[in-house]
Parts: sequence; structure tokens; C-alpha cells
Amino acid sequence: MESEELEITEKDVMELMGLFTRVPPLLLRGVVSRNSNVVKSFQNKIEDYKDELSEEDLIKIKKVLEMPVEDLQKILMNVYTETHQKQLKILADPKAEPFIIKNLQELEKVMF
Repeated sequence: MESEELEITEKDVMELMGLFTRVPPLLLRGVVSRNSNVVKSFQNKIEDYKDELSEEDLIKIKKVLEMPVEDLQKILMNVYTETHQKQLKILADPKAEPFIIKNLQELEKVMF
């Protein structure tokens, strides 16, 4: 399966939403505003977990890493509209773009 063939959909975000919503909104807002590198904080756990990922999971991750942040934030906002999960709204805010870029770059270093 090629990365170009796979699209990241709102359904994919919904399936992974548990990861987004574990962090309380107030804490997430602070992490985003400080532009924290959360990937670095969880690097060991990510490295341990990546061995359990399927080829399709890895392709989806790669696709997200290649996706323009603006497109990813549109998906997050669409899912927020359906679910009203405050964490998704925080990440969909244009002010979160530097945080998302930084953490996607760090995730790419850890994953690939």
C-alpha cells in the first residue's frame, strides 16, 4: 500500500481520538502555548510502541507527517464539530500550528 493512495479521514481521527482526549484541555492549552516538544518527552514509549504498528499504521503516520498542517487542522476542526472534544478545538486553532509542526518533525525523527 502506497502512502499516496491513502487519505487521512475524519474517521481515522475519530479512531485515534482517545489519544487526543486523554490530556485535560487546560494542560493541553498550556503545552501548545509553550510550544513544548511532547514527542521528546515520550520518545521511549513511542519507540517501544512503533514495533507493534502494522504497515498500514505506519503508512497513515507517514501520510500525516507529509500532510500540510492546515489540512490536518481542518480535519481536527471537523471532528471537533462532531464530538465537541475541547482538545481537538485547541489543536485546530491556527495558533497551534507551530506546536503541531514541531511535534510532527520530532515524530518523524523517532518513527523513520
